[in-house]
Amino acid sequence: MSKLPTSDEHEHDPFVRQALEQAACCEPVPTAFCVGCVLVGRLPDSDPIVLSKGFSRELPGNTHAEANALAKVESLSSPQLQSLVSPWPWEAAPVIEDLLRHVDVYTTLEPCSVRTSGLPACADALIRARIRRCIIGVREPDDFVKCEGAQKLKDAGIEVIWYGGLEQECLDAARRGHHI
Repeated sequence: MSKLPTSDEHEHDPFVRQALEQAACCEPVPTAFCVGCVLVGRLPDSDPIVLSKGFSRELPGNTHAEANALAKVESLSSPQLQSLVSPWPWEAAPVIEDLLRHVDVYTTLEPCSVRTSGLPACADALIRARIRRCIIGVREPDDFVKCEGAQKLKDAGIEVIWYGGLEQECLDAARRGHHI
């Protein structure tokens, strides 16, 4: 894993910390990780915009942080999108597909590549959404499954950045409630 250069740390640090705050909202269970996620729009000539946040098990159905953040942003109407992103940079009416290509996903733990529950993997959801890049706090440990989410994202052409400096905090948040 390579740590980010110092100049990028300043850019990403607030959003990784927001993802950690989301992970803290998660109800711990011994059979799953506590993960937080923040979706940030990075449009040309604009400051970064937090579009959505999510955490594991936030929404019904044994959901994961990335899937929850995506579900929340995908449920926004055109007027809601336009109010978040003002001025809207495209001539056409706001649609989420236009915006997702400019989204950075900040997640405390590597997006899952397989779910023991049979639900869709977060890496696959991020690939389908066509996000721009994924900034990851720490690699998913092999506590439950062997995760290859980062590699799946890279193989799909999504830039993956391993954020350095908060690995232990991200791992501690993920394993909250575990007896290891």
